[in-house]
Amino acid sequence: METANRMSRQQFKGKGENHFHIGVNVEPCPLDCKFCSLADTAGIFTERIEFSDAEILKWAGLAESRSADALNIMTTGTYSFQKLLEMGRFLRTHVSTPLVANTRDISHKEGEQLLEAGFVGAYHAVRLGEGRDTPFRVEKRIRTITVFRDVGLRWMNCVEPVGPEHAIEEIVDLMLLARTHGATYSGVMRRINFPGSPMEKYGMITELEMAKMVAVSRLVMGDVPKAHCTHEPHTASLLAGANLFFPEVGASPRDREADTEKGRGRGLDPCRQMFAEMGWDPDLPSNCFDRGK
Repeated sequence: METANRMSRQQFKGKGENHFHIGVNVEPCPLDCKFCSLADTAGIFTERIEFSDAEILKWAGLAESRSADALNIMTTGTYSFQKLLEMGRFLRTHVSTPLVANTRDISHKEGEQLLEAGFVGAYHAVRLGEGRDTPFRVEKRIRTITVFRDVGLRWMNCVEPVGPEHAIEEIVDLMLLARTHGATYSGVMRRINFPGSPMEKYGMITELEMAKMVAVSRLVMGDVPKAHCTHEPHTASLLAGANLFFPEVGASPRDREADTEKGRGRGLDPCRQMFAEMGWDPDLPSNCFDRGK
């Protein structure tokens, strides 16, 4: 943990990154990933909700005013890709904060469309338990990651969602995948068990255990990344190589609230305060993006 902490503070020059998550829609998702509170079978959400352009713009404006380094635009697996493109074009005309898409697997043509719509990167992960706890094939997830590289989108990643049941070998494989494919950032996110989750029987890892995994992931990544993330925001990992938080509003796969700002989600100000307490400066320029390019 000490070595990972030292590496990150030197390599990232003391910068604390806030990448602001906006979940634009809520729906009972038929893809039914077992760890997701938005899954149809979870029974938490029974109707579709799409946050309005005005609400999303308000959140984006707040993020920009508080010096957020990116806007992560998250959609459920069946959300219209065309609507996501429209959202990118809409936000691009109103804010200058870099846009990162968090969407389903895509083709090369769709990757090019994301670029044209104003997105500079995309978050995508081969999840722990992929194909077992999700309906997706690992090969298809990796193919999408190569699409990002081919079309010029930055690839954002996290080893997630970690639970006590996951074998060390499975976790390390995903750390190595992030390095091999040159993730702009990687890190570790633990699984949050919503009430009634089929994963509740396994329990959850602690923030300390997550911090240890963040440190191992940081050592694996070496000089590849521009930042290193942890989720949900907490201080322990900021002494173990992490320097990137995701403040959240809107939909979240870890929450029972349609707007996680009213539930589990941490806001920008609490994240900025945690950075300040642990000696990271969120007001320095982002290492992840070339502004104006």
